[in-house]
Amino acid sequence: MEIKKPAMAGTLESSDCMVTLEPGDGKIDFSLDSVVIHQFGNQIREVALDTLKRLHIDNVKISIVDKGALDCTIKARIEGAAFRSVGQFDNLPWGGEIR
Repeated sequence: MEIKKPAMAGTLESSDCMVTLEPGDGKIDFSLDSVVIHQFGNQIREVALDTLKRLHIDNVKISIVDKGALDCTIKARIEGAAFRSVGQFDNLPWGGEIR
């Protein structure tokens, strides 16, 4: 999947995260701001990169502002932003793309 335009998903509420995807410069440019970065930063990064891989996205600028989101929430926010970016709003394979 190719990121075509900037897109966001999520909120800045507790136990959620806001994911922003933008077209990249030929690589994955990862940025993380998290209230639990010292405890879970590596895990959040791993989940995000794995989700991008499963969506076949390798050219993206991804920014995550995390407020303590669970892994499943991070995956869902990345997936939602990716589909918004490509303009796919019908017949969404929610959950199916990242299993």
